[in-house]
Amino acid sequence: MGKRLVVIGSLNMDLVVRAPRAPVDGESLVGTDFARYPGGKGANQAVAAARLGCEVLMAGMVGADSFGDELVKVVAENGVDTTHIKRNPQVSTGVALITVEDSGNNRAVVVPGANRTFGTADLRAMEDVIASADMVLMQLEMDLEMIGEALDLAEEKGVPVILNPAPYHDLHESVLKKATYLTPNETEAEGFSGLEITDLDTAFQAAEYLHRRGMQNVFVTLGGAGVIWVGAEGRLHVPAYEVKAVDTVAAGDCFNAALACALMEGKSIEEALHFANAAAALSVSRKGAIPSLPTRAEVDRFLSSPK
Repeated sequence: MGKRLVVIGSLNMDLVVRAPRAPVDGESLVGTDFARYPGGKGANQAVAAARLGCEVLMAGMVGADSFGDELVKVVAENGVDTTHIKRNPQVSTGVALITVEDSGNNRAVVVPGANRTFGTADLRAMEDVIASADMVLMQLEMDLEMIGEALDLAEEKGVPVILNPAPYHDLHESVLKKATYLTPNETEAEGFSGLEITDLDTAFQAAEYLHRRGMQNVFVTLGGAGVIWVGAEGRLHVPAYEVKAVDTVAAGDCFNAALACALMEGKSIEEALHFANAAAALSVSRKGAIPSLPTRAEVDRFLSSPK
């Protein structure tokens, strides 16, 4: 049996429009395309990890509606154990309204719905699952009190946690420190550190500030500039792979899932970051969230091909 990753996270239906650019206040634009994609940071990360060869169990909440049916079906079809994805008939499944610009950049409005109703009682019901995991991966599209308790529970059981602090919430340092690996993007790192990030040097300053404040391993993802890491053993910058960006939706989720799989396999930080960057590069070259996530064979082939 392989290493087991437990993803505690959100499931959203992504309603995606493509347009030359995002509209400004009061403006109506004619878009070029509409599509509906299963997504949500948790579902994206769970499916990404499963496609990369990890054994994955996902915990979360959907509504008792057609979007919820579709999301659970898609996650299960990708080999993820959905035993702990619950239903709440009182609220709708989460949705994300996403505008993708011709440049590949995206803007999103997320309505969490059922995601926020997965609470501490649901978490306690899966204590044994967390205790037997090799790693836990979480994001912040869920109830923050439950996230804090999950960090406590994983710490108590000696299970490492990757906390992807997205979307940004002003979490107290005492919560952030409990994560073994913290993976903010530059905007989130600015929020936690209070430092403006304009280049690699300032990114390292922000990461080093967070590390000094007690965060064990800080990874700051910098989009096209790659990723940096600061930890007890040193610091590192791993550049991004150059690909034509079609759609950046789920790139961060793909990165986090790949990082989790690589670390569970015992790869070094540097090896894990090259692997995660490769997975993310493949994802941005395709449309959609879950449809864009690469398989292990694709990532291995990408890494072995001449750059």
